[in-house]
Amino acid sequence: MTQIVGNVLVRNEDLFVEQSIRNVAGFCDRIHAVDHCSSDRTWEILRSLAHELDHLDVRRSRNSATAHRLLAPYAGTETWVLGVDGDELYDPAGLGRLRADLLGGAHADVFRIKAHVLNCDELDLSAAHASGWLAPPSRPVTKLFNFGAVDSWAASPDPLQDGHVVFKPGQHWESRRDLADGTTWDTDPLRCLHVCFLPRSSQDEGKAGAGRLSLPESGEYDRGPVGTLMRLVRRPGRERQSTNWKREWYARGERLTIDAAPFLRR
Repeated sequence: MTQIVGNVLVRNEDLFVEQSIRNVAGFCDRIHAVDHCSSDRTWEILRSLAHELDHLDVRRSRNSATAHRLLAPYAGTETWVLGVDGDELYDPAGLGRLRADLLGGAHADVFRIKAHVLNCDELDLSAAHASGWLAPPSRPVTKLFNFGAVDSWAASPDPLQDGHVVFKPGQHWESRRDLADGTTWDTDPLRCLHVCFLPRSSQDEGKAGAGRLSLPESGEYDRGPVGTLMRLVRRPGRERQSTNWKREWYARGERLTIDAAPFLRR
């Protein structure tokens, strides 16, 4: 029987993490959330949500690979895994339609699914409007994987992004379906509001614009030997270069304003 599992790795994401998880709660049969040493209210929010949502498993870890290790038992089973970052807000209504399709066997022939994303640099909560750049042509960030297409996926410090994947016959990394090819922003069930250029933590407020570095880019995603080594070899100026890289890839094409209400409902 097909199931859907959410995978969350966050660090200092207290501004949007509650909305992010609530938006996928109805889509997922199980959600594994790992807090990587947050110093803001992220852990407090996760614990509160876990008391409310009985299918949400929360834990803290100094090793970000813990988030991927939790997925190991699902390899080779009829499981779809959705990776959800603390700056990714999905449309719950759209996910409801997609859930029915996935449970009915849709897309079982591919390993991963991509979709429309709005990389947002402005969010007006009172008017429920968001502005930013659409993917495509910008870089999509959706991470929905068919674990029935693999025999195993070795743990990685960067969950669902790296690591050694052993595929079943006929499957490979580029076995993917782009929902954007046959839908519009308004009709895509996997559409995502990616608030990547906004402050994501109460500790970041006032720093909007360039976009915060992801854990892998910062070299701080693993407090074990791997993370230590990456911090030692990081070259001067990498932060500036990585931030510019993010704007280059996430801010392509025409800047649009969309109705953000579907992503902000509680």
